[in-house]
Amino acid sequence: MAKITEKEFAKLCVEIQSDRDVIIKHNQIGSDEEILLWMLLSVLHSYLSLTEQETPCFSGKPDTDVYRKSISFVLKDKKADEFDENGYLDRFRTKD
Repeated sequence: MAKITEKEFAKLCVEIQSDRDVIIKHNQIGSDEEILLWMLLSVLHSYLSLTEQETPCFSGKPDTDVYRKSISFVLKDKKADEFDENGYLDRFRTKD
């Protein structure tokens, strides 16, 4: 079973944040935050080699809350060390 450390998770978040403008430009599926959370969830799916049973399913159009909960769900049993992902997810919020 693949696990992720806080250091690895932080690196993924930093890399997505650094490519923010390009990611948003090429994936106009919702708000900026939704797009970045969607990208992180997609990266985690691949990085952790999630099975179909471990992959969140959505009914309707997902929003930021759904993506955040899905990321937390994926990480629940996949953390190599205990950390709070919410601080990292908050960095994807749209800046005013």
